[in-house]
Amino acid sequence: MSGWSEAKRGVVLAGLGMAGLAVGLKGPGVAVFAAGARLIERDWRRRHPEFRGGMRERWAEALRFYRETHENPTNRLLHQIGIPLILGGVGGLFLSSPRRRPSVWLTSLGAFAAGWAANLVGHAVFERRAPAFSEDALSFVAGPVWDFEQMLKLVRGRRGDQMVSQANPSISNA
Repeated sequence: MSGWSEAKRGVVLAGLGMAGLAVGLKGPGVAVFAAGARLIERDWRRRHPEFRGGMRERWAEALRFYRETHENPTNRLLHQIGIPLILGGVGGLFLSSPRRRPSVWLTSLGAFAAGWAANLVGHAVFERRAPAFSEDALSFVAGPVWDFEQMLKLVRGRRGDQMVSQANPSISNA
């Protein structure tokens, strides 16, 4: 890994952290995931020396970048299915153990894996672009927030990016 970029090392560590969680190593998994996210964020800031904003502006930038990397409608749909599966799976993995509650753990692991598979297929086959988290660690949070807003808009019959734009005036509608 010595020849890899900081972001690539961060993505590998984040992935290893998620794998740790999946096999029941909750504390170490979270710690390794956090270390990976820190490397990705440090790389983002190195690549964006012009960025001078605070957390609000950084959040707006993360949402803008996430939206930009999720333009294909099929990829968006796969994320609207996949992200809730990932989040539910993570919740179940935290609450269960492969030894004490194996059925809950297996179901959670299946949801977690299926969610990631849907998201990765969306990027590889339809978006044809690397997942946003590989360039911006805030996408691990911005993604679920943005996708949840998209689902709310569908339910409410509103257009694409209105909620994100209304909450963050610096983000223009795509």
